[in-house]
Amino acid sequence: MLYALLCDDKPNSLQLRMDTRTEHLAHLNGLGDALKFAGPFLDENDKPCGSMVVIEADSREAAKAIADRDPYAVAGLFETVTVRPWNWAIKNPAAG
Repeated sequence: MLYALLCDDKPNSLQLRMDTRTEHLAHLNGLGDALKFAGPFLDENDKPCGSMVVIEADSREAAKAIADRDPYAVAGLFETVTVRPWNWAIKNPAAG
């Protein structure tokens, strides 16, 4: 099943995000085919202020464990993280 990891950064934490970005990207790339897509949310100044990551996992608990291992989460960047089951209904390349 697919899960959307919806993450909101703590206020005034752009520097922490930038300092941890390399490790975060390595974590995402290490997910292999389980990672479907990812990217930052942007604030009114077009600066990153959160993340959306869509992954395939066996359960909500497994998806949460992946979210918890994200270097951004480990560094304390996120104010909130929501894990929600998600159905890729439109323009899903795997649906053929």
